[in-house]
Amino acid sequence: MFSIWHSFAVALVTFIPAVFAAFGVTTSGSNMVVDSGAGLVTTINTANGDITSLLFNGKQLQDSSKFTQLSSGLGSASVSSSVANSIAIVTIRTSTITHYYIVKSGVNTLYIGTYASAEPEVGELRFIARLSKSAVPNGITINGEQVSEVNGATAIEGSDVFLLNGQTRSKFYSSVRFIGDQVHGVTGSGVGVYMIIPGEGYESSSGGPFFRDINNQGTAQQELYFYMNSNHEQTEAYRTGFFGPYAMAVTTGSAPSASLDTSFMDNLGLQGYVPASSRGTVTGSYSGTLSGQPVTIGFSNSATQYWIAGSGGSFTRNMMKPGTYGVTLFQGEIAAGSGTVTVSAGKTSSVTLTTTLSKPSVIWSIGTVDGTPAGFLNADKIQIMHPSDTRMSSWGPVTFTAGSSSASSFPMAQFKEINNPTTIKWSASSSQIGARTLRIRTTSAFAGGRPQITVNSWTSSAPPAPPEVDSRGVTRGTWRGLNQVYDFAIPSGTLVAGSNTIAINVISGSSGDTFLSPNFVYDSVELF
Repeated sequence: MFSIWHSFAVALVTFIPAVFAAFGVTTSGSNMVVDSGAGLVTTINTANGDITSLLFNGKQLQDSSKFTQLSSGLGSASVSSSVANSIAIVTIRTSTITHYYIVKSGVNTLYIGTYASAEPEVGELRFIARLSKSAVPNGITINGEQVSEVNGATAIEGSDVFLLNGQTRSKFYSSVRFIGDQVHGVTGSGVGVYMIIPGEGYESSSGGPFFRDINNQGTAQQELYFYMNSNHEQTEAYRTGFFGPYAMAVTTGSAPSASLDTSFMDNLGLQGYVPASSRGTVTGSYSGTLSGQPVTIGFSNSATQYWIAGSGGSFTRNMMKPGTYGVTLFQGEIAAGSGTVTVSAGKTSSVTLTTTLSKPSVIWSIGTVDGTPAGFLNADKIQIMHPSDTRMSSWGPVTFTAGSSSASSFPMAQFKEINNPTTIKWSASSSQIGARTLRIRTTSAFAGGRPQITVNSWTSSAPPAPPEVDSRGVTRGTWRGLNQVYDFAIPSGTLVAGSNTIAINVISGSSGDTFLSPNFVYDSVELF
């Protein structure tokens, strides 16, 4: 009988704090403790703003040796708090950063905003939760694999691509295009920790709708990220200002909704935050894009970026900061048209877009003009594997027969030291010869890699080097760089009726080994 009543008493005592925990903020020494009143208790170091403890229903989620922080830690910061109307705000300040953790009574979510007047000197602008591996052992899974689990692995490229049990792994393989990355998280028994990035969460970041960045890495800790700025194949200058709102939600395991209501933040006086009442809307129409391709409309200026999916020839993008924006009509991931629009607070502006993308009448084509290598050899694997992975199909060199070979046998990337050249065989009729143009579109390049062609016995001139992006690209799991188009004018008398051979070579003034040799990624090849 005693054991029964003893067990009941222990259960009751354990249960009471979860029900009656007091919402609010308390400070003791260097510890500032924020209690949601619903089971999440967050401890923040008042000397530097690091989160040193995340208790959820009594379970410690925070790693004890590395903490949750902005960038790689702010070093030192002033930390203050306020509580009013069932909302607690913790403000962390340095000379260039103002970082907010906001907790609503009864909600186990840290609402976050980051104001940056300059890129931090202490590292990339990112929020990183370094969590207990035992509490949340399950990292982001793609195709059944924890693609970013690198604990115990051997580095094979830099300090960020690894080999584990015969498979390549990297934190880069957890990345998702911004346009599709609203919720991502890690889980354990009875718990999930998720980042939520709503529609305006990327407005001060850089790279556009198809940019990808790190979401997760499993080491001795379980690392959960929201990257705001980085140089991971960065194609435009960093922006500054208010980043977010974004959030870290703690659940009993299931993923939270991507529809994060942050309207309560409109009246909190956060530095750099622009409320809904001071924003505007853009509506518009578009035409001329390739049937079957997704359409995205992007907006950007030096301070802000937005995007929205188009449907049926029209679109509406709301919650935009006032200003004048360049507007881009994307067919897939390739810019197909452009315009300009000015947004005013509380008003609706409009813009009409049409594609100006060249659409020649082709003799043959390989791939789709969409700014991606989709459908090509290994394109289905490259975002979650290093090109050296044994699960990749052989890169070649490939010989492709126009008109009969499948696009899936054409390489999505060409490396100077691996699969050079790519050869296209083609049997021409007498009406198909004469002066022609071979157009090669690429989506990214590394180490100055670009194509040069040899058609039968004629060799083209060498095109100039493409714009440089200061980053590895395709070996980090992305094809998204700077789209380029190379038109090669094949003179009359070069092509013959019957068999023709076209060799595409990677050329560069730079060098490198294996998959870090000069390279480029194919979008499409057209002869017209």
